Amino acid sequence: MTTAICPGSFDPVTNGHLDIITRAAEIFDEVIVAVGNNPGKKTLFTIEERVALLEQAIADIGLKNVRVDHFNGLQVDYARAQKAQVIVKGLRALSDFEYEFQMALTNKKLAPELETMFMMTENKYAFLSSSLVKELVLFGGNPEGLIPPVVFAPLQAKMAEVRERS
Repeated sequence: MTTAICPGSFDPVTNGHLDIITRAAEIFDEVIVAVGNNPGKKTLFTIEERVALLEQAIADIGLKNVRVDHFNGLQVDYARAQKAQVIVKGLRALSDFEYEFQMALTNKKLAPELETMFMMTENKYAFLSSSLVKELVLFGGNPEGLIPPVVFAPLQAKMAEVRERS
Protein backbone atom coordinates (compact mmCIF):
# COMPACT_ATOMS: atom_id res chain seq x y z
CA MET A 1 0.00 0.00 0.00
CA THR A 2 1.40 3.40 -0.99
CA THR A 3 0.66 6.29 1.32
CA ALA A 4 1.20 9.91 0.36
CA ILE A 5 0.91 13.06 2.40
CA CYS A 6 -0.25 16.39 1.00
CA PRO A 7 1.05 18.92 3.52
CA GLY A 8 0.07 22.58 3.66
CA SER A 9 -1.45 25.34 5.72
CA PHE A 10 -4.81 25.31 3.86
CA ASP A 11 -5.83 28.71 5.23
CA PRO A 12 -8.41 28.27 3.77
CA VAL A 13 -8.63 25.26 1.48
CA THR A 14 -9.18 26.29 -2.15
CA ASN A 15 -10.36 24.44 -5.23
CA GLY A 16 -6.72 24.40 -6.32
CA HIS A 17 -5.84 22.41 -3.21
CA LEU A 18 -8.75 20.04 -3.88
CA ASP A 19 -7.54 19.57 -7.46
CA ILE A 20 -4.16 18.31 -6.23
CA ILE A 21 -5.71 16.18 -3.45
CA THR A 22 -8.22 14.58 -5.85
CA ARG A 23 -5.57 13.73 -8.41
CA ALA A 24 -3.24 12.34 -5.73
CA ALA A 25 -6.12 10.15 -4.51
CA GLU A 26 -6.31 8.63 -8.00
CA ILE A 27 -2.62 7.64 -7.85
CA PHE A 28 -2.03 6.53 -4.26
CA ASP A 29 -3.80 3.98 -2.07
CA GLU A 30 -4.06 6.44 0.83
CA VAL A 31 -3.65 10.21 0.91
CA ILE A 32 -3.26 12.07 4.17
CA VAL A 33 -3.96 15.78 3.92
CA ALA A 34 -1.64 17.09 6.61
CA VAL A 35 -2.47 20.53 7.95
CA GLY A 36 0.73 22.06 9.24
CA ASN A 37 0.83 24.09 12.41
CA ASN A 38 3.55 26.65 11.80
CA PRO A 39 3.84 28.92 14.86
CA GLY A 40 5.76 31.45 12.76
CA LYS A 41 2.92 31.86 10.28
CA LYS A 42 -0.15 33.95 11.04
CA THR A 43 -3.30 32.13 9.96
CA LEU A 44 -6.89 33.31 9.70
CA PHE A 45 -8.41 29.98 10.74
CA THR A 46 -7.35 27.87 13.71
CA ILE A 47 -5.85 24.49 12.96
CA GLU A 48 -9.06 22.82 14.19
CA GLU A 49 -11.15 24.98 11.83
CA ARG A 50 -8.87 24.22 8.88
CA VAL A 51 -9.05 20.47 9.59
CA ALA A 52 -12.87 20.60 9.88
CA LEU A 53 -13.25 22.58 6.63
CA LEU A 54 -10.97 20.16 4.79
CA GLU A 55 -12.81 17.13 6.16
CA GLN A 56 -16.13 18.52 4.99
CA ALA A 57 -14.80 19.57 1.58
CA ILE A 58 -13.30 16.11 1.02
CA ALA A 59 -16.51 14.39 2.17
CA ASP A 60 -18.52 16.62 -0.19
CA ILE A 61 -16.54 15.41 -3.21
CA GLY A 62 -16.59 11.78 -2.03
CA LEU A 63 -12.90 10.95 -1.68
CA LYS A 64 -12.86 7.67 0.24
CA ASN A 65 -9.09 7.09 0.43
CA VAL A 66 -8.29 10.53 1.82
CA ARG A 67 -8.13 11.54 5.45
CA VAL A 68 -7.22 14.80 7.14
CA ASP A 69 -4.80 15.18 10.02
CA HIS A 70 -2.60 17.90 11.45
CA PHE A 71 0.99 18.05 12.57
CA ASN A 72 3.63 20.16 14.25
CA GLY A 73 7.26 20.14 13.23
CA LEU A 74 8.95 18.78 10.15
CA GLN A 75 7.03 17.25 7.25
CA VAL A 76 9.52 14.38 7.06
CA ASP A 77 9.01 13.47 10.72
CA TYR A 78 5.26 13.45 10.21
CA ALA A 79 5.57 11.43 6.98
CA ARG A 80 7.73 8.84 8.72
CA ALA A 81 5.31 8.58 11.65
CA GLN A 82 2.48 7.92 9.14
CA LYS A 83 4.65 5.40 7.22
CA ALA A 84 4.18 7.48 4.06
CA GLN A 85 6.46 6.97 1.08
CA VAL A 86 5.65 10.16 -0.83
CA ILE A 87 5.13 13.87 -0.17
CA VAL A 88 2.87 15.43 -2.82
CA LYS A 89 3.25 19.14 -3.49
CA GLY A 90 1.14 21.23 -5.83
CA LEU A 91 2.80 23.78 -8.09
CA ARG A 92 1.20 26.79 -9.72
CA ALA A 93 4.10 28.76 -11.13
CA LEU A 94 7.87 28.91 -11.36
CA SER A 95 8.02 30.81 -8.06
CA ASP A 96 6.36 27.82 -6.32
CA PHE A 97 8.87 25.47 -7.90
CA GLU A 98 11.91 27.33 -6.57
CA TYR A 99 10.72 27.14 -2.96
CA GLU A 100 9.36 23.59 -3.22
CA PHE A 101 12.50 22.34 -4.97
CA GLN A 102 14.62 23.69 -2.10
CA MET A 103 12.25 22.05 0.41
CA ALA A 104 12.32 18.72 -1.48
CA LEU A 105 16.13 18.65 -1.51
CA THR A 106 16.22 19.41 2.22
CA ASN A 107 13.63 16.71 2.89
CA LYS A 108 15.65 14.22 0.81
CA LYS A 109 18.74 15.01 2.89
CA LEU A 110 16.77 14.46 6.12
CA ALA A 111 14.79 11.43 4.93
CA PRO A 112 16.33 9.73 1.88
CA GLU A 113 13.61 7.08 1.87
CA LEU A 114 10.89 9.66 1.11
CA GLU A 115 10.13 10.87 -2.38
CA THR A 116 8.62 14.22 -3.28
CA MET A 117 6.19 14.36 -6.18
CA PHE A 118 5.35 17.69 -7.79
CA MET A 119 1.94 18.06 -9.42
CA MET A 120 1.08 20.98 -11.63
CA THR A 121 -2.33 22.39 -10.86
CA GLU A 122 -4.93 22.62 -13.58
CA ASN A 123 -4.62 25.81 -15.64
CA LYS A 124 -7.86 27.19 -14.25
CA TYR A 125 -6.30 27.26 -10.75
CA ALA A 126 -2.80 28.44 -11.70
CA PHE A 127 -3.41 31.92 -10.26
CA LEU A 128 -5.23 30.76 -7.15
CA SER A 129 -3.88 31.03 -3.61
CA SER A 130 -5.42 31.16 -0.16
CA SER A 131 -3.99 34.67 0.26
CA LEU A 132 -5.68 35.85 -2.93
CA VAL A 133 -9.02 34.40 -1.83
CA LYS A 134 -8.78 36.10 1.57
CA GLU A 135 -7.97 39.45 -0.02
CA LEU A 136 -10.79 39.05 -2.54
CA VAL A 137 -13.34 38.39 0.21
CA LEU A 138 -11.92 41.14 2.45
CA PHE A 139 -12.71 43.69 -0.23
CA GLY A 140 -16.17 42.32 -1.02
CA GLY A 141 -15.37 40.08 -3.98
CA ASN A 142 -17.18 36.84 -4.71
CA PRO A 143 -14.99 33.71 -4.31
CA GLU A 144 -17.50 31.38 -5.97
CA GLY A 145 -15.69 28.75 -8.00
CA LEU A 146 -12.43 29.37 -6.13
CA ILE A 147 -13.24 27.69 -2.83
CA PRO A 148 -15.39 24.73 -1.81
CA PRO A 149 -18.94 25.79 -0.84
CA VAL A 150 -18.34 24.75 2.79
CA VAL A 151 -15.66 27.46 3.11
CA PHE A 152 -17.79 30.36 1.89
CA ALA A 153 -19.74 31.29 5.07
CA PRO A 154 -16.85 30.79 7.55
CA LEU A 155 -14.54 32.83 5.32
CA GLN A 156 -17.11 35.63 5.00
CA ALA A 157 -17.47 35.69 8.80
CA LYS A 158 -13.71 35.76 9.44
CA MET A 159 -13.16 38.55 6.92
CA ALA A 160 -16.03 40.56 8.46
CA GLU A 161 -14.16 40.34 11.79
CA VAL A 162 -10.98 41.55 10.09
CA ARG A 163 -12.85 44.51 8.53
CA GLU A 164 -14.33 45.43 11.94
CA ARG A 165 -10.86 45.47 13.54
CA SER A 166 -9.47 47.71 10.79
